[in-house]
Amino acid sequence: MNASSMKKRKAKPSVAVAFCKKISLLALASTFVMGGVYGVGPLENAHAQTAYEAAYAKTTTDKSKFTAKVVYLVNLERRKAGLKPLTIHAGTAKASRLKAMDMSKKGYFDHTSPTYGSPFNLLRLQKVPFRTAGENIAMGQRSPESVMQGWMNSEGHRSNILNPSFTSIGVGYYNGYWVQLFIG
Repeated sequence: MNASSMKKRKAKPSVAVAFCKKISLLALASTFVMGGVYGVGPLENAHAQTAYEAAYAKTTTDKSKFTAKVVYLVNLERRKAGLKPLTIHAGTAKASRLKAMDMSKKGYFDHTSPTYGSPFNLLRLQKVPFRTAGENIAMGQRSPESVMQGWMNSEGHRSNILNPSFTSIGVGYYNGYWVQLFIG
């Protein structure tokens, strides 16, 4: 190698680093404009983060991201079992939130709500179309990881999570109460 080719090789990394810094700053600036999550880091982290993207974190302590993390964990279990992932259905998500709030505010823990009746009736009241449906409930777990561990360790709950007939999910969390509604 001659001296001029060495100079060119040394110059390329500094140009590349300067370019990456400019791109990172542009990405960070666009994140501020778009109202996303503000953080400084590599280019791939300098973008607005959705709740579902945040679910990739190892543990989630932000309660506003609990439901997205549960959906993510459900789909991990389904993938392990060779099943298609579930999509989030707005109607089942709303129904799940209503059920979790109802259990918390009325102090009960049961699949049959004194307000909405059975999970199937709750779905009908929310005008959610379904051929088949299921519900998992839990109370007291402090994280999506712990509630999913409990559900996966229970034969009935696990069978809902891994039911190949289900295509969509809605998850609700309120004040320590967890609800999953599945439809197919």
